[in-house]
Amino acid sequence: MTSHPMTFKKKLADPSRKLTAHICTIPSATVPQAMAAAGSDAVIIDLEHGAVDYASAHAMIAATAGTSCAPLVRVTQNDPAQVKRVLDLGAEGIVFPMIRTAADAEKAVASLRYPPHGNRGFGPFLAHSRWGTSLLDYREAVDGDLVCCLLVETRDAIENIEEICAVPGIDIIVPAQFDLSTDLGISGQFDHPDFQAAIAKVENAANAASIPLGNVGLSKPQADALFAKGYRLIAGFDILWVKAMAAETQSWTQGAD
Repeated sequence: MTSHPMTFKKKLADPSRKLTAHICTIPSATVPQAMAAAGSDAVIIDLEHGAVDYASAHAMIAATAGTSCAPLVRVTQNDPAQVKRVLDLGAEGIVFPMIRTAADAEKAVASLRYPPHGNRGFGPFLAHSRWGTSLLDYREAVDGDLVCCLLVETRDAIENIEEICAVPGIDIIVPAQFDLSTDLGISGQFDHPDFQAAIAKVENAANAASIPLGNVGLSKPQADALFAKGYRLIAGFDILWVKAMAAETQSWTQGAD
């Protein structure tokens, strides 16, 4: 078999590139397949907040094959057993929620690597087919290319952000505005000074450590503003795109006879 290389980690490491991702909460291979075909840099298959189960996740990962779209998975918690299972479905990387400390970040990074660099168990019985390798060649083909994305979404994470960013092996950090504002006691108040101060602290720490930043961009003005601040990745949500387009279409009927 010919190895099919993972490319998203290299894209993130190139500071000249602006990237896209779409969070897939709908349990259907059709959605990531369409997004991958449209040229998306990554899809994030959401086990934490979506309706996706493991069987659906496997089909959704497989649906990106033949494209350069990276299939990432957001797990429900920073749990090496869960990470192992998702990687063995063929994921190119993991989005880790609720990272609070440097120790959490170290645990996340270690779960992505095989010994001696980490603690991932070996069993890519499904994953090797996704990446065009033999079972025994999979380890060498992908170890070190899996993407580690950390979500910063708590007051603890803000207090510890410099130490978190000092952990080797982090590929991207995303300040998760919904959870972060909620944990700060100002849910949804993204213009609040406390929220803005927290975001600025994350931005400063990530930039100082040369770690790319990502955030939600649901419109071109939002995306332009994020890119202007140095963010490298913008993300949207499949269900919000569908709902917004349906609402837009419905507006076309207003005033019709």
